[in-house]
Amino acid sequence: MDKLKFTEKQNELIRVFKQDKLKRLNVLEGSVRSGKTWISLILWAIWVATRPKDYLYMMCAKSLQTLKRNCLLPMQELVGEKYFKFSLSTKEGVLFGRKIMLEGANDMRSESKIRGITLGGAYCDELTLFPKDFFVMLLSRLSAPGAKLIATTNPDVPTHWLLTEYLKNEKLTDDLFRMFFHIDDNTTLPDDYVASLKKEYTGVYYDRFILGKWVVANGAIYKVFSDSPRSYDIKSSDLPSSFEYLNVGLDFGGNGSQHALCATGISHDMRKIYALKSERISAADMTPQALYKRVCDFCEDIQKRYGKVSAVYADSAEQTLIAGLRQALRPLGIIVKNSMKREINDRIRTTTMLMAGGRFYLVSGECQTLIDAFQGAVWDDKVIGKEVRLDDGTSDIDTLDAFEYSFERHIPQLIRSEK
Repeated sequence: MDKLKFTEKQNELIRVFKQDKLKRLNVLEGSVRSGKTWISLILWAIWVATRPKDYLYMMCAKSLQTLKRNCLLPMQELVGEKYFKFSLSTKEGVLFGRKIMLEGANDMRSESKIRGITLGGAYCDELTLFPKDFFVMLLSRLSAPGAKLIATTNPDVPTHWLLTEYLKNEKLTDDLFRMFFHIDDNTTLPDDYVASLKKEYTGVYYDRFILGKWVVANGAIYKVFSDSPRSYDIKSSDLPSSFEYLNVGLDFGGNGSQHALCATGISHDMRKIYALKSERISAADMTPQALYKRVCDFCEDIQKRYGKVSAVYADSAEQTLIAGLRQALRPLGIIVKNSMKREINDRIRTTTMLMAGGRFYLVSGECQTLIDAFQGAVWDDKVIGKEVRLDDGTSDIDTLDAFEYSFERHIPQLIRSEK
């Protein structure tokens, strides 16, 4: 690590460490790609190296896979495998001879995983995504002499528990060190990349992930689309000759809703997504066999015009319908898989990034239900403390789900790294 070059902001953090000015709670917040995660890992490594070897330490993120991608692999690259080894299966690592517990904080039950332990230090990645109960328990476990928390986070809603109960809590002034990182602080990034990234974030995501503000989401979700819907049109004749993936998303309708289908093509470079066709089908009085016929007709049309359908991704909540659909689509050589059901806001964020970055298109005249769904989607202003897409029957959530099911498995490939 001796040869590493730091930005001015990163050097400022290192000076804080050298001057012994870290506090019990140390939170680095701000923009994406601002350099805070990278420097936080360096800070964590050099701090742990100065601590007693008989203490137990912890690194955690929303999930173990997220922890591996965002922190463990970069840490190994920074210090070398000789000094940092880890195993997700045992949820343990060793950093400079110190034992590191690895944990995911993905739901309210996670706090039970860390009861009863005594920690000499903890590292948290993307802290706003943690359940509050887990964080409260984690702080109570930091009971070894000199124990510290080092954490990173992007902003969230201004009513988030992390901001209201900790970062803005005047009673914690003596125990809290808080440093803000802006994307422009990361002078190692190419100017054209920063400009592209700023363009790809819109609305609340721009305010949070580029400006680093704690703001609430309100109004239209896909405003970038609604402001200029025709700019996303593409003619069938202008489409690529083939796609890396040609998927169909299917959302099953229940009482008062409709079945929804959406076909999308993803470019070979995994940079662009094309909505090829969308359709809604009334769920009222429709037998499963009639639904299967409509889905088969939809898929057969897509295959005739655009090539082999890679898969149909169907709402995983309806396993009986999926089983019948598999039989119905077998003659067409099309496989049916369960939707992943990634978090809705992750799906929304990816969609708006693609739209703003000039990486999303839809075929003129074939996707009217999807167009209507984008234009009608709004945030639920009655929900306090988090973003929730309004789902009260006044907008077409079914088509949005179908569209998102068609590409959600490929989100890590479609978006750029934000670390």
